Amino acid sequence: MTSPTSNRPFHLPAILFVVAAFFVGSPLRAMNPGITESEWHGYRRLDFVVDGRPALIVLPAAPAPGKPWVWRAEWFGDKHAPQASLELLKRGWALGYMNASDLYGAPPAMKLFDSYYQRVTSGFGLAKRMVIEGFSRGGLYAFNFAAGHPDRVAALYLDAPALDIKSWPGPTSRLWQECLDSYGLTSAQAATAKVSPLDRIAPVVRADIPIFAVSGDADEIVSYEDNLAQLVKKYRAAGGTIEVVIKPGGKHHPHSLEDPTPIVDFILKHARY
Repeated sequence: MTSPTSNRPFHLPAILFVVAAFFVGSPLRAMNPGITESEWHGYRRLDFVVDGRPALIVLPAAPAPGKPWVWRAEWFGDKHAPQASLELLKRGWALGYMNASDLYGAPPAMKLFDSYYQRVTSGFGLAKRMVIEGFSRGGLYAFNFAAGHPDRVAALYLDAPALDIKSWPGPTSRLWQECLDSYGLTSAQAATAKVSPLDRIAPVVRADIPIFAVSGDADEIVSYEDNLAQLVKKYRAAGGTIEVVIKPGGKHHPHSLEDPTPIVDFILKHARY
């Protein structure tokens, strides 16, 4: 068989193999024609929509065995200290993010996160357990997801995390009513409701989920004493594994560590995916 415009052989099976490989290698592209491809720090970035919310996945040049991945629960991008994520990408980990902002880790946010998790694990064959990063208010999302789905989380990386809605955003904040609405609570109900991460430690400890945490002890936005310090005390008392780096005099910003080696080393040592 020859091509009508060439005397060179035309091999139909080879063409079918290339087409099939394209769709097998890009399942989300096949499932969702609205996917957008771009580049992020030299890596392939795919943007798509899940339940009406923007979402993305950044793929490593070559996946590590088991296709591990790290999920930024909130604040994706270059302005939000991606040092650890970039180092994991370099080591073959994928990086995920879904915009569930303004839902404060409440049940509607967790429903969105479940949809995103199902999409990327089935579509890309990523590991069933991931490392989830909770930066600032992202701590509410990351820890609540781990508490609700401990079988899906290999480790937590918390950075200046909000872990108690009564502390952040708190009743004096302009965000308080929005937070209450996301949880379906009145202010009076919120005083005793057990919905914050600090109230939901037990399932995370039972699942033996290791935690690495970073915070400044002079954080002016999310109180270290009311949030991370309380988690450290309770988690260790319950027998959980938690390693903490405290930045003396550190404020809420900048996040993370300039050299992410301690974070990455902890994840590589403790995460079982």
